[in-house]
Amino acid sequence: LKDNANKNKVLYYTPNPVKGSLSLKVNLSLVKPNHLNINWTDAQRDAVNAYYKVFKDEWIKALILERETGFKFNQATIDVVKRKLMNLFSLRVKDNKLLEYGIFSFKSGDSIVKDIINALEDSCVVIIDTSTLPNDVELLISSLIVSEIFSKYRYYKLVGQLHDKPTISILIEEAPRVLNKEALLSNNIFSTIAREGRKFKIGLIAITQLPSLIPREILANMNTKIILGLEMQPERKAIIESSSQDLSNDYKSIASLDVGEAIVTSSFLKFALPIKIPLFEEVIVKDNSKSVRKEFVGMNLS
Repeated sequence: LKDNANKNKVLYYTPNPVKGSLSLKVNLSLVKPNHLNINWTDAQRDAVNAYYKVFKDEWIKALILERETGFKFNQATIDVVKRKLMNLFSLRVKDNKLLEYGIFSFKSGDSIVKDIINALEDSCVVIIDTSTLPNDVELLISSLIVSEIFSKYRYYKLVGQLHDKPTISILIEEAPRVLNKEALLSNNIFSTIAREGRKFKIGLIAITQLPSLIPREILANMNTKIILGLEMQPERKAIIESSSQDLSNDYKSIASLDVGEAIVTSSFLKFALPIKIPLFEEVIVKDNSKSVRKEFVGMNLS
């Protein structure tokens, strides 16, 4: 898809932009405490929330530079929070000034989330390349963007405008990272969409080789499953028990599926459907003189 960026309504964001792609630069004013996947202690969480309450969009800069909030916090608590935030956002302090070394910035990238949402509402495919980023940064970017999409569509439903908007499908690889037992307890944005996103025309495409790591409550709420070859017994059991159709007789067949072969089970089908999937590179025409139509709108976090 990235080879068709800026053509056929495909947008490609990457930390290392080349011709035809867009720069993945995120302004730190867009980051809120609830976007962070950090296990804070109670004292650390209180400090983060206090700075956000006082300084709003500039809470990160204010905390790292230790501006006065009117609240009293242990210095050790502030030091730990500062270190975690500086490592996460690749920031350094020199001569009481903040230096940026990564994709996060205080100067640019303030419209990236708005631009992505506008593109999705215009039925574009948006690819966000996070493959070269650390895992915690990748999850932060995903959480930030998906939270704002969900908030926007929830507002549209509230004011009666949702029926005019396209359905958005969010594709995320290695899904157990954000759809696990901890996610269910913390009620993060991805588990929320898995359970109630359909009410707001937002769907989640979760890709994983380990479906057993996704809680059954979330797995069962995913109405359509495309099952590729699974050799491990616990994974086959998890997917069979959460499927819309009875696949007990296909237990061995799932283990022997070849490359490109799959079984589709869905609440929208009367029976499980075996399919053959063509190789992507053979379908996409790389000749720039030919157009490639896309009949869906989605966001790929890869």
